[in-house]
Amino acid sequence: MTTLQIVVLAIVQGLTEFLPISSSGHLVLVPYLVEWTDQGLAFDVAVHFGSLIAVCAFFREDIMGLLRGGVRILGGDVSSPQSYMALAIALGTIPAAAAGLAFASWIEDNLRDPSIIVYTLAGYGILMALADRYARRDKSITDVRIRDAVIIGLAQALALVPGTSRSGVTITAGRLLGFERQDAARFSFLLSAPVILLATVYKGGQLILGDTSVPWGELALGVAVSAIVAYISIEFFMRFVSRIGLAPFAVYRLALAGLILYVLA
Repeated sequence: MTTLQIVVLAIVQGLTEFLPISSSGHLVLVPYLVEWTDQGLAFDVAVHFGSLIAVCAFFREDIMGLLRGGVRILGGDVSSPQSYMALAIALGTIPAAAAGLAFASWIEDNLRDPSIIVYTLAGYGILMALADRYARRDKSITDVRIRDAVIIGLAQALALVPGTSRSGVTITAGRLLGFERQDAARFSFLLSAPVILLATVYKGGQLILGDTSVPWGELALGVAVSAIVAYISIEFFMRFVSRIGLAPFAVYRLALAGLILYVLA
C-alpha cells in the first residue's frame, strides 16, 4: 500500500467507525470507487485497533468505571451502579461476539459487495431517521437495564453486514427503547469497546499465527491516523447529535446509496 492509501483509508475508518454511516461499507466502497486493490485483513485490524484506542481515551472515566465494576462482580458485588453497568456491557457484547465467530468469515466472503451495501445503507438509514423522529426520549444511560443491553447487543450483531453501521444500528436500538440521543450514543460507544477488542485479538491472532509477512510500519501509521481521527469524530458526534439529531446522517446514507446505484448502473 502507498502512504496515500494508508492515510486515506485510516481517515475513512476513523471518521466512519463512530458516525452512524458504516465504516465497513466505506472501507469496501472507497477502494472500489478509486480502483485500489483491497487493503487486506492486516490493515483492517490496524485501523480498528486505532478506533479502540480512541474510544478508550475519550470515555476513559467510563472505561475505568467498567473495569472497577468488573472487579466488584468477581468479588460478588453486582448491586453497585458500576458493577451493574459492567454486567450490562458484558451481556450486550455476547450476541455480536457469537455472531462474529459463527458468521464473520461467510459474511467477509459473500457480503462485501457494493450492491449489498446499497440496501443496508438505505434501509437502516430510514429506520434510524424514523426512530430518532418518533421514539420517546425519557431514559438516560443510568436507566439501562439488562433487557435493554441485550436488545442493543442483538442490534450490534447485525452490523457484521457491511453498510449497516455498528454505531448506527445500536444508537437506533437505543432510541427505539426511549433513550436520549446522547445517552444512546454513549452506551453504543461503550458497547463497541469489547467487540472491537475481541475482533482485534481474533484477527490479530490470525495474522501472527499465519505465514504472511506483516508490514508493521504501514500498520503503525494506520493505527495512529485512525486513532486521532476517530477521537475527533467521537467528540464531534457527541456535541452534534444532542442538538441536531440523526436526520443528517440518514440523509447522507440515502445519498450515498443513490450514488452507488448510479455508479453500478
